[in-house]
Amino acid sequence: MAKPNYKFAKRQKELAKKKKKEEKRQRKLAKAQGLGQSTEYDETDEAVDSDSDNAVTGEVEADKDTAS
Repeated sequence: MAKPNYKFAKRQKELAKKKKKEEKRQRKLAKAQGLGQSTEYDETDEAVDSDSDNAVTGEVEADKDTAS
């Protein structure tokens, strides 16, 4: 029966970890670049959404006051 080569298994495990870590770093970098470019649009979209929500809430509150 063959003896297990623990050094080979350990090296393969280390390489797998290193590859996974590099892929994660690349995903984070791509995400950061993507967010950096679209941040301006997100802020304006959120501002518009907030104003719309306030306008709708104001109308609902006005309707409640007239119904009372």
